[in-house]
Amino acid sequence: MAAAGVAPALALLAPWAAAQSSAQFLPSPAQFDQLFPERIAFYSYEGFAQAVRQTPAFAARGSEQQKRQEMAAFLGQIAHESDQLKAQREYRRENWGLYCRQGPGESCAPGQQYYGRGPIQLSWNYQYKAAGEALGLDLWADPDRVARDATVAWQTALWYWTTQPGVAPQSAHEAMLAGKGFGATTRAINGVIECDQGADPNTLRKLNRRIDFYRRASSLLEVPLSEPLGC
Repeated sequence: MAAAGVAPALALLAPWAAAQSSAQFLPSPAQFDQLFPERIAFYSYEGFAQAVRQTPAFAARGSEQQKRQEMAAFLGQIAHESDQLKAQREYRRENWGLYCRQGPGESCAPGQQYYGRGPIQLSWNYQYKAAGEALGLDLWADPDRVARDATVAWQTALWYWTTQPGVAPQSAHEAMLAGKGFGATTRAINGVIECDQGADPNTLRKLNRRIDFYRRASSLLEVPLSEPLGC
């Protein structure tokens, strides 16, 4: 994910251990397996479902179609971010030491690196710190817990999705509720790197890959696409 400011967790999403909303939409285990046939064991359906239940606002608001559209958008985005749930850690090791932002009130723990981990590839020291504070954990001192603890990995992905806007006006969760389309979720996740870059071939490839995964998820969940698809 691109560097951006970190928004505070939304009060409506706390506490993380809240009971599942009766209105929440969840894909079936068979649908999850069909969408991620090569996923590694770390990313289990049970872990995913548990994290969803602990995030009561996610895929729980608006019409049934809106709930399914949000779920499809989330699944499409994590399919791209985590290489279809095969990557616990960012593949490009040469980038691992690049995610330390220093500034007022910001620093990096000695010996720690803040490269992408988990379903949404949480990145940067300040995001690990904020995610840990929301979850009651010290992920600033131990960022690799996101790649070792599957429960935490899923929780950080849903924390980012529901509360963090990145460089966008609102989080991916809020954008879907407002009908802003799938493209707005890409802007919230990786807007600096992938949005507003013109016709750069590599950027277009990444954007189209996200859209392709979203199309698959939407088809599987039998829900119309939320447009615009591009950011």
